[in-house]
Amino acid sequence: MKVLVVEDDKTIADGLHYSLTSEGYEVFICENKQMALETIRQQRFDIYLLDLTLPDGSGYEVCGYIKDNQEAPVIFLTACDDEINVVRGLDMGADDYITKPFRIRELISRMKSALKHYTKAYASNDVVKVGNIVVNTKQAKVYKGTEEVVLTALEYRLLLTFMNNKGQVLTRNQLLEGIWDLDGSFINDNTLSVYIKRLRDKLEDSNQNSKVIETVRGLGYRMGGNHD
Repeated sequence: MKVLVVEDDKTIADGLHYSLTSEGYEVFICENKQMALETIRQQRFDIYLLDLTLPDGSGYEVCGYIKDNQEAPVIFLTACDDEINVVRGLDMGADDYITKPFRIRELISRMKSALKHYTKAYASNDVVKVGNIVVNTKQAKVYKGTEEVVLTALEYRLLLTFMNNKGQVLTRNQLLEGIWDLDGSFINDNTLSVYIKRLRDKLEDSNQNSKVIETVRGLGYRMGGNHD
């Protein structure tokens, strides 16, 4: 179980590293916002413990990035227990908060509770997420961040084909099989190119560095971004 602790107080950070490692967690420490964001972009963690006050920003900004790009529990570690700070953190999607100073046993109990709740909430496959693209298959709705994206039936089926094969290179024939004859329409190779372009136009940002749908030259296509 991998834990990222974002805490600029070295004494607290070292204490958390020792205590959580003793409990069997794999612990990574970041002392500021920039380091935390760089680490999160490179790897995924099962749970995040975020200090609210950081030298170059706040835990709110780190929480926002996590919730926009992943589905993982976040617990704020804060010396500020006033209602405004607590509500702001929870409204951003944080799963819990714990006020400093705290007992390590209480923190571990809160962590286990957050992880259990997360596992139960996402045990079904109703929500599929890649990067900032979220598909709620139960409602047949697609979101880019918090904004809903309207897709045609064939675009939606094509997106699901990509998301159900995350990280895999799919040939054009495999993609055609995924959307073939959905509504009685004839889908050919040229039509597939049109739908891939439409999906890219709707899901990708013009300044986005990593494409949602990557072209693998000579082979086919692959769903890009961070995979859940």
